[in-house]
Amino acid sequence: MRKIYIHTDLEGVSGIVRDDMIEPGGPDHRYCIERLMADTNAAIDGAFLGGADHVTVLDSHMGGGNFDVSLLDGRAELDRKLNGKWWGMMDGSYHGTFFIGAHGMAGTLNGFLDHTQDSVGIYNYVVNGRRMGELAQWAMVSAHYGVPLIMMSGDVAAVCEATQFFPGVEAAAVKAGVSRNRAVALDLSEAEGLIRRAAKRAVEKAERPKAFTPILPMEVVIEFTRADHCDRHCQKPGVERVDARSIRFVSDSYQRFIV
Repeated sequence: MRKIYIHTDLEGVSGIVRDDMIEPGGPDHRYCIERLMADTNAAIDGAFLGGADHVTVLDSHMGGGNFDVSLLDGRAELDRKLNGKWWGMMDGSYHGTFFIGAHGMAGTLNGFLDHTQDSVGIYNYVVNGRRMGELAQWAMVSAHYGVPLIMMSGDVAAVCEATQFFPGVEAAAVKAGVSRNRAVALDLSEAEGLIRRAAKRAVEKAERPKAFTPILPMEVVIEFTRADHCDRHCQKPGVERVDARSIRFVSDSYQRFIV
């Protein structure tokens, strides 16, 4: 049985080309939600076309609340995170995971809305000496269960990042950043087609890629933009302050990658 778990974000969704569009309550926010559902549904459809028997979907941008469930493909199961974890129902029964709507890590040139978790507070996020972003963070969550990241969609910068971290990943570039706050989008139907085909290819591959598994225990260093952002985390258990803007901790689990 091939089960697929789809994790979603908003910044890398097709048709979203300005930073102000994703603001909740703004004039374009409804459009963004509709595009999120369209990209997600394209990935769901592609997964089933590729031979998936079951698809679970997680609304993860800003902790959730972005889906219009009435627009969700009825074949998919919505992860309602009933177990209290933000990765919800993810477990080792899944064949692979998708990341739909991905963006580049903080500091990515021409990465549309590039950031790593906190676009204001975090400057660098480093695991075992390697800078990483949210793509790698999600891949580590799924790696805890032995599940590889096999497909993603987002802007060109996010696709480049994914191919560097996850050999063999199927990717769909739905737009290209021209600065941090502006992007040029593909035709929407073309973008959905790219997502659908990449999802189909990812599921129908005979061999599954390996999960993303940094060496454990792993060293995590977070460099903040300012000392006061750093201050808030320094007293947490196991956290060492490196300098005015940086902390360090060591984790023996892929599920502890943030503080």
